[in-house]
Amino acid sequence: MIAILKKELRTYFTTITGYAFLGFFTLITGYFFISQNINSGYANYNDTLTGSLIMFLLLIPILTMRSFSEEARQKTDQLLYCSPIKITDIVLGKFLAAVILFMIGIVITAVFPCILNFYAANENMDVGLTVAGLIGYFLMGVCFISVGIFISVTTDNQLVAAASTFAVIFMLLMMDNIAQSAPTGSKASLIFTLAAVLAVSVYVYITTKNIAVGIVFALLGGLVISALFLIRPNIYDGAIASVLGWFSVLRRFENSYLGIINISDIVYYITFSSLFIYFTVNTIEKRRWA
Repeated sequence: MIAILKKELRTYFTTITGYAFLGFFTLITGYFFISQNINSGYANYNDTLTGSLIMFLLLIPILTMRSFSEEARQKTDQLLYCSPIKITDIVLGKFLAAVILFMIGIVITAVFPCILNFYAANENMDVGLTVAGLIGYFLMGVCFISVGIFISVTTDNQLVAAASTFAVIFMLLMMDNIAQSAPTGSKASLIFTLAAVLAVSVYVYITTKNIAVGIVFALLGGLVISALFLIRPNIYDGAIASVLGWFSVLRRFENSYLGIINISDIVYYITFSSLFIYFTVNTIEKRRWA
């Protein structure tokens, strides 16, 4: 894993990718810092972090689009997968390299809150509030990086990987709005839940290559969900909004914005990232032995 990590970091800083990422990261954060804090004399740096969330849509795709798609395009992925290095180590090496570059961007821009005490007109900076905001901001970025890494392994076209990552991150950022507009009726929730079980069953089939296992999973899941609907239909009221709301990364960041670090939020971020790393490893393993 260390060898892959060093290779990826070397690639970032021997090509324009790393410098472009850090340059635009600093530029965009600096813009929101000036507009949200300097011009207003307001010492809450978390407003800058909230405003700069838009750059995740632009910079995370740039950071992750070449992770695996470039290897596939150049036909060097098979050489990598046939090496004695474990697939998990390869994925973690690429993932951690991207996370480290993202962390470097945060460290560079950490100079901004340090000068707030000199420019805030009415109050000093709340260090605890800022640290909590930075932790939530970092963990959210890590989640998006894991998404980008996964999408990169599904295509050999960097532009497709970048566009797909942009779309998924946009949807995750808009998840609260999507949840609020979702139907709240129990019947709509039942259909949504059955569709989710079907989707999971398809994934089980793709993973196991055993159609019987997929069918059994779908039938059992459908029977359980249908039985619950007949016994207690009220538990499905608002289920769509609840499920979609669980995927909202912004809802977790709101606690960090307020200076609150919840263990549940940290567990969510770690689980989210680990899940997409697992998907990435599993996708490569299937391709490796196909």
